[in-house]
Amino acid sequence: MKLEKIQVRTSVMADKQKVWDYYTSPEHITQWNFAHPSWHCPSASNDMKIGGRYVARMEARDGSFGFDFEAIYTEINNLESFMYQFGERFAKIEFNTMNDQTEVIITFDPETENPIELQKNGWQAILNNFKEYVESN
Repeated sequence: MKLEKIQVRTSVMADKQKVWDYYTSPEHITQWNFAHPSWHCPSASNDMKIGGRYVARMEARDGSFGFDFEAIYTEINNLESFMYQFGERFAKIEFNTMNDQTEVIITFDPETENPIELQKNGWQAILNNFKEYVESN
Protein backbone atom coordinates (compact mmCIF):
# COMPACT_ATOMS: atom_id res chain seq x y z
CA MET A 1 0.00 0.00 0.00
CA LYS A 2 1.42 3.37 -1.04
CA LEU A 3 1.05 6.00 1.65
CA GLU A 4 0.00 9.57 0.91
CA LYS A 5 2.87 12.05 0.64
CA ILE A 6 3.67 14.31 3.59
CA GLN A 7 4.17 18.06 3.17
CA VAL A 8 5.84 20.60 5.45
CA ARG A 9 6.46 24.28 4.76
CA THR A 10 7.75 27.56 6.12
CA SER A 11 8.25 31.13 4.98
CA VAL A 12 11.72 32.59 5.43
CA MET A 13 12.36 36.32 5.65
CA ALA A 14 15.14 36.26 3.02
CA ASP A 15 15.51 36.37 -0.74
CA LYS A 16 15.39 33.18 -2.77
CA GLN A 17 19.14 33.14 -3.57
CA LYS A 18 20.12 33.22 0.11
CA VAL A 19 17.51 30.59 1.01
CA TRP A 20 18.69 28.31 -1.82
CA ASP A 21 22.35 28.76 -0.87
CA TYR A 22 21.77 28.10 2.84
CA TYR A 23 19.66 25.04 2.03
CA THR A 24 22.18 23.48 -0.36
CA SER A 25 25.65 24.49 0.94
CA PRO A 26 27.28 21.94 3.28
CA GLU A 27 28.77 24.64 5.55
CA HIS A 28 25.22 25.86 6.24
CA ILE A 29 23.50 22.44 6.25
CA THR A 30 25.56 21.41 9.28
CA GLN A 31 24.21 24.42 11.20
CA TRP A 32 20.48 23.66 10.90
CA ASN A 33 19.91 20.05 9.82
CA PHE A 34 18.58 18.42 13.00
CA ALA A 35 15.12 18.06 14.54
CA HIS A 36 16.00 18.56 18.21
CA PRO A 37 18.78 20.41 20.11
CA SER A 38 20.01 17.06 21.49
CA TRP A 39 21.08 16.20 17.92
CA HIS A 40 23.45 17.79 15.43
CA CYS A 41 24.73 17.44 11.88
CA PRO A 42 28.52 17.22 12.20
CA SER A 43 29.16 16.81 8.46
CA ALA A 44 27.46 17.19 5.10
CA SER A 45 28.43 16.91 1.44
CA ASN A 46 26.39 17.93 -1.56
CA ASP A 47 27.17 17.19 -5.22
CA MET A 48 24.21 19.11 -6.60
CA LYS A 49 23.74 17.72 -10.10
CA ILE A 50 21.46 15.08 -11.59
CA GLY A 51 22.83 11.79 -10.26
CA GLY A 52 24.86 13.69 -7.64
CA ARG A 53 24.93 12.53 -4.04
CA TYR A 54 23.79 14.38 -0.92
CA VAL A 55 24.95 13.07 2.47
CA ALA A 56 24.22 14.54 5.89
CA ARG A 57 25.49 12.90 9.06
CA MET A 58 22.89 13.03 11.82
CA GLU A 59 24.05 12.23 15.38
CA ALA A 60 22.84 12.47 18.94
CA ARG A 61 25.13 14.97 20.71
CA ASP A 62 25.85 12.39 23.43
CA GLY A 63 27.15 9.95 20.78
CA SER A 64 24.51 7.32 21.55
CA PHE A 65 23.17 7.09 17.99
CA GLY A 66 23.83 8.39 14.50
CA PHE A 67 23.13 7.74 10.84
CA ASP A 68 23.86 9.09 7.38
CA PHE A 69 20.95 10.51 5.42
CA GLU A 70 21.89 9.83 1.79
CA ALA A 71 20.07 10.81 -1.38
CA ILE A 72 20.65 11.02 -5.13
CA TYR A 73 19.39 14.03 -7.12
CA THR A 74 16.84 13.17 -9.79
CA GLU A 75 15.77 16.69 -10.83
CA ILE A 76 17.20 20.20 -10.31
CA ASN A 77 15.63 23.50 -11.36
CA ASN A 78 18.09 26.10 -10.09
CA LEU A 79 16.57 28.45 -7.49
CA GLU A 80 13.12 26.87 -8.03
CA SER A 81 13.06 23.23 -6.89
CA PHE A 82 14.87 19.93 -6.73
CA MET A 83 14.03 16.29 -6.15
CA TYR A 84 16.08 13.51 -4.68
CA GLN A 85 15.64 9.82 -4.07
CA PHE A 86 16.58 8.19 -0.78
CA GLY A 87 16.07 4.44 -0.87
CA GLU A 88 12.74 3.83 -2.56
CA ARG A 89 11.39 7.19 -1.42
CA PHE A 90 11.43 10.64 -3.01
CA ALA A 91 11.36 14.22 -1.73
CA LYS A 92 10.74 17.46 -3.61
CA ILE A 93 11.87 20.81 -2.22
CA GLU A 94 10.34 23.95 -3.72
CA PHE A 95 11.36 27.60 -3.28
CA ASN A 96 8.69 30.22 -4.01
CA THR A 97 9.05 34.00 -3.78
CA MET A 98 6.30 35.60 -1.70
CA ASN A 99 6.76 39.39 -1.43
CA ASP A 100 9.95 39.83 0.65
CA GLN A 101 9.99 36.20 1.81
CA THR A 102 10.78 32.80 0.34
CA GLU A 103 8.40 29.94 0.95
CA VAL A 104 10.05 26.52 1.26
CA ILE A 105 7.80 23.51 0.67
CA ILE A 106 9.00 19.95 1.20
CA THR A 107 6.86 17.06 -0.05
CA PHE A 108 8.14 13.57 0.72
CA ASP A 109 7.17 9.92 0.71
CA PRO A 110 6.68 8.58 4.24
CA GLU A 111 8.34 5.46 5.52
CA THR A 112 6.37 2.68 7.19
CA GLU A 113 8.28 2.25 10.48
CA ASN A 114 7.17 5.44 12.25
CA PRO A 115 3.78 7.16 12.58
CA ILE A 116 3.00 9.77 9.91
CA GLU A 117 2.63 12.53 12.51
CA LEU A 118 6.08 11.77 13.96
CA GLN A 119 7.65 11.95 10.50
CA LYS A 120 5.84 15.19 9.66
CA ASN A 121 6.82 16.76 12.99
CA GLY A 122 10.47 15.75 12.56
CA TRP A 123 10.79 17.20 9.06
CA GLN A 124 8.92 20.34 10.17
CA ALA A 125 11.27 20.78 13.15
CA ILE A 126 14.28 20.61 10.81
CA LEU A 127 12.64 23.15 8.50
CA ASN A 128 11.92 25.42 11.48
CA ASN A 129 15.63 25.23 12.44
CA PHE A 130 16.48 26.16 8.86
CA LYS A 131 14.21 29.22 8.98
CA GLU A 132 15.69 30.38 12.29
CA TYR A 133 19.26 29.88 11.05
CA VAL A 134 18.73 31.78 7.78
CA GLU A 135 16.95 34.68 9.44
CA SER A 136 19.63 35.06 12.14
CA ASN A 137 22.64 34.94 9.76
